[in-house]
Amino acid sequence: MSAPLALQERTELCDLALALGPDAPTLCEGWDARDLVDHLLIRERRPVSALGNVVPRLAGLTDRAMAQGRQRSFGVQVERLRRPSPPLRLVPLLDGLMNTFELVVHHEDLRRAQPGWEPRSLPDADLDLLWSQLSRGGAFIGRRLPVPAVVRRSDTGITATVRKGPDPVVVSGPVVELVLFLFGRDQTRGLTFEGAPDAVARLRSADLGV
Repeated sequence: MSAPLALQERTELCDLALALGPDAPTLCEGWDARDLVDHLLIRERRPVSALGNVVPRLAGLTDRAMAQGRQRSFGVQVERLRRPSPPLRLVPLLDGLMNTFELVVHHEDLRRAQPGWEPRSLPDADLDLLWSQLSRGGAFIGRRLPVPAVVRRSDTGITATVRKGPDPVVVSGPVVELVLFLFGRDQTRGLTFEGAPDAVARLRSADLGV
């Protein structure tokens, strides 16, 4: 039996980070691989310090935690990240709920910032898991969208509403590419947009960065 997707992504992200080194670029503006690893550790192990990512007046907490991370060995930080925090090891289901999207997206942030990247082929079961989480969390994930929108899997044709409203834009493509788009990444492949031209333009130019 294969490992849960969140754990697989965690392992592969750590392996890639070690292979590329701490100064490797990422798709997260201003972040290198070291910053990405430190961000993931702070989010998982120091949630109070991570509040600065969502509450601007607490940004100093996050900045200080990130600065502390830079004083530690990159290899040590990566190996800390490789193992889920103790609560998540006790409740693997919680790791999947909290971290599947986070680890998939940030793994791709590291992969796709490197020359010659290509989309990965994930097993159908992993794609179904991503789609299930996307469908159930669509309203939250799509809260930053400027127009009504529906996403459609290009492999199955199944759809999910990510922002309710009349005349939605329909975004079709592979599951991973849809996830990356909804999390504000523009290094995507194989997406198509159907809808009123002005609505499509607003959606494609929106700042969805998460």
